[in-house]
Amino acid sequence: MDKAYQLATFAGGCFWCMVKPFEEIPGIIKVVSGYTGGTLENPTYEDVCSKETGHYEAVQITFDPKLFPYKKLLETFWQQIDPTNPGGQFFDRGQSYQTVIFYHNQDQQREAQESKESLEKSGRFDSPIVTRILPAAKFYPAEEYHQSYHKKNPLKYRAYRQGSGRDAFLKEYWSKEKEKELLKSKLTEIQYRVTQEKGTEPAFENEYWDNKREGIYVDLMSGEPLFSSQDKFDSGCGWPSFSKPVKPEAVEERNDSSHFMHRTEVVSTKAEAHLGHVFNDGIAPQGLRYCINSAALRFVPKEELEKEGYGDYLSLFK
Repeated sequence: MDKAYQLATFAGGCFWCMVKPFEEIPGIIKVVSGYTGGTLENPTYEDVCSKETGHYEAVQITFDPKLFPYKKLLETFWQQIDPTNPGGQFFDRGQSYQTVIFYHNQDQQREAQESKESLEKSGRFDSPIVTRILPAAKFYPAEEYHQSYHKKNPLKYRAYRQGSGRDAFLKEYWSKEKEKELLKSKLTEIQYRVTQEKGTEPAFENEYWDNKREGIYVDLMSGEPLFSSQDKFDSGCGWPSFSKPVKPEAVEERNDSSHFMHRTEVVSTKAEAHLGHVFNDGIAPQGLRYCINSAALRFVPKEELEKEGYGDYLSLFK
């Protein structure tokens, strides 16, 4: 295996259903169906189905972390399973169908635990998250007829997914409607209207328009740093105004022809949340004015940057 590549191993119930979602991702080199976590060497499908070997049906993924980091693999994994089911997955019952994240190093263990805790706190599921996090064990590739089953038997594969209840479950818990419901439960009315519906808060009646403290302004949705107080200026418009973002890639600019006007919308790159607009009437030398809604931001004071994990940005204020 190329030294730049890494392994990730996930048990998510029937391994037929765990291959295709990962194969479609850029940066994935190979996805192999197999068995892991048991006591018998070189188990067969029949051995594992006997429920006496202790193995899990799993997939082992060879991936390029530079193209697709492990955290993103974890996000994909959660969106393929029912993490609240201790007895198996959908109509497949027994230990071999339980969900597990098998970590290959300490970084994966830490990221898996953080990802699980984040899902627990999200409120997406009413029941506890029971997916286990275990050290990676010997992985045995399954028989050839199990590899890429979705390609070899597309009709049977689709019928199996639908019949098992997996597709219906994922649609219910990972649909756009569910995302909207979760966001509305976390955000205030004005925060939701601004970030998700491209709304605008009242001028001079928002949290940060006249904030003069030193610190950074991060994306309310993702926590990604967007702007610094070092680049904030009083434009007289009644909204926070900045001459530039902390880094160009932090925001995206898009054409906006709404309200019979031609403007440039500013969106946070990571969360794709609406922030405001950018105009060409700012201060020198850039000459830009990033007019941003306070409701799309969270302010982190300079003295709290280290504590909140933004210590790298202290250098802005030296």
